Amino acid sequence: MHKDELLELHEELVVIMEYFSQRENVDEELFDPYRQLDVDPSHVHKSKSEHKHAVFVLGNALASAMSEDEFSSAGRIGKRMAELADDAESKI
Repeated sequence: MHKDELLELHEELVVIMEYFSQRENVDEELFDPYRQLDVDPSHVHKSKSEHKHAVFVLGNALASAMSEDEFSSAGRIGKRMAELADDAESKI
């Protein structure tokens, strides 16, 4: 995936995060790990690896927000996103 495509994906995931953040039944703290990264889709000067890591961290948080438990489809996706985030972080 090219960096510009990754930035577009990152931006779309942020829109989804904002939607979930407005819902009452979603714990806002789920998105804290993403926010602590301080990598925003508008930060085009950040590396592709940093954006990739941010996408996986955000994907994990979104999957957690949608999951009923760790064995649901979203729960399994969240677990995989966490693994991919760890891998991407090691390459930064």
